[in-house]
Amino acid sequence: MKHLIHFWPILKRLLCYGKNYKKHLILGFVCLLLASIFEVLGPVLISYFIQNSLVTHQMHISVLLMTIVIYILLQIISSIFNYLQDIIFNKISIKIIEKLRFNVMSSTLDLPINKFNQQPAGQLISCVTNDTEVIKELYETFISTLFRSIILISVTLITMFTLEWRMASIAITMFPLVLIITLSYQYYSKPILKKVRKYVTKIYNIFNEVINGINVIQQFGLETKFKNSIENTSKLHYLARMNILKLDALLLRPLLNLFSTIILCGLILLFGLYPKGFFEIGTLYAFITYLGRLNEPLITIASQQSILQQAIVSGERIFELIDTTKQKYGTDTVNLKTGEIYINNLNFCYDNNCKNTLNNINLNISSKKFIALVGHTGSGKSTLAQLLMGYYPIKNGSIYLDRRNINTLSKKVLRNGISIVQQDPIILDDSILENITVGRKIPKSDVWNILNKVHLIKLVKSMPKGIYSILGENGNILSVGQKQLLSIARVLISNPKILILDEATANIDLETEKKIQIILSSIKNHTTLIVIAHRLSTVKNADEIVVFHHGKIVEQGTHDNLIQNKKFYWKIYNSQNDNNSGI
Repeated sequence: MKHLIHFWPILKRLLCYGKNYKKHLILGFVCLLLASIFEVLGPVLISYFIQNSLVTHQMHISVLLMTIVIYILLQIISSIFNYLQDIIFNKISIKIIEKLRFNVMSSTLDLPINKFNQQPAGQLISCVTNDTEVIKELYETFISTLFRSIILISVTLITMFTLEWRMASIAITMFPLVLIITLSYQYYSKPILKKVRKYVTKIYNIFNEVINGINVIQQFGLETKFKNSIENTSKLHYLARMNILKLDALLLRPLLNLFSTIILCGLILLFGLYPKGFFEIGTLYAFITYLGRLNEPLITIASQQSILQQAIVSGERIFELIDTTKQKYGTDTVNLKTGEIYINNLNFCYDNNCKNTLNNINLNISSKKFIALVGHTGSGKSTLAQLLMGYYPIKNGSIYLDRRNINTLSKKVLRNGISIVQQDPIILDDSILENITVGRKIPKSDVWNILNKVHLIKLVKSMPKGIYSILGENGNILSVGQKQLLSIARVLISNPKILILDEATANIDLETEKKIQIILSSIKNHTTLIVIAHRLSTVKNADEIVVFHHGKIVEQGTHDNLIQNKKFYWKIYNSQNDNNSGI
């Protein structure tokens, strides 16, 4: 009972996806009912023929031919209705999975950034693809099979009790035994099926890691390590699947066939014990036939438990993803008018139990200023950039943009007013035009203008299809510097009030860095620039340099002032100069 209470809410929620298809479900149910009725009428016809023709030795060729024709017609009609119900239920299942998959993808797109940092990509991919496919089986196979089996069993039992209630009473003793087997199967199979799903997800994660990190894997000779990892996980998956198959082989068909055989022996014994003529031989034939037909749907229902269990496990994972708390944004929909930023007593940590990543940050950035954030790796610079983007809610302290609390601003205001260029640019497997507009309605003339501004116009004009040229997966036809310039063009075309460059010059050559510096100089008069950089040559001309150390601001000032102070910034600057002089 406890097990039933546990999985019923998941099953109920999965079944709710079918509420929009009530008419189709009713039609499919009617087809199943008619198919079962015509299927059950066959043995009744043969029983009548045996009793009235074979037993009495009154064989007429016309009666024989008529019996054969009607029997064949009954089976053909039953097959037609079975075909129709199969089409109907498959259509419903495809529509439902389409809706469910859309909900999962929509939920994934709305997940807070920290969820992507906490979950492997393979787990999310497995949830969207594999788990939804398992639930498709629930509608496509389990529900239609369950309906068909229940209807067939019900019609068969009604017919059996109509023909001979004593024999029917013996036959129904099978049902309590089947119920015990079914509940036992559910109890023992669920933990095994959870292991199966865990190993499938792990295999997805390994393959995702291999594909994304193939360069590092081949460079350091890690092929054997990953092969062993895949082999071990696949073996564990195989053993778990074998445990399910062993459970099927033990609890399902063998036991049910045994019960069916025992009940059949009971019917024959009953037929033999009663006086001659008490039971008709045609009735015995019908019962033997019905018992075989009862056995099959009972075995089917029991064997389909694995589909139900897998759907419950997949449903738990899907609804856990769908129900993940989404980040809440404010209701202020007025776009930013300036790029002014005011940060007051800001503290932040990624996990409630961890040490603060940012400690008591106070910073005032005037509109249209060029501000540089510098410091060693892990000092909190990128964390502050993510908070300014609104990727995480502010719980301790405050950030004001355009003199408005960032928590009150809508997501649209934040995305329209603030843009960020990451260290590793993301290039879509699409055209140059789509990579710049990314779905926004932007005139092509503006695209050409921005390409000229980021020094890519010669490159694009040299391509056969110009701005319609396809860049391939992750822009594999472009250099690292060209990718970064393209990503800058993508954000500059919307004229953001605040532009953040998070280590945007870390992986590029000096020539591209100079181009970026020229770009920054051309936009700093109408955009607030926040540049995070380890390479201090990029930020020497900043209006103000803010130095971070262990999550705190330890210095602020211009390049010249900080050099004169001979503190943190001076040490970093000299360290870089020493490294450069030794090259």
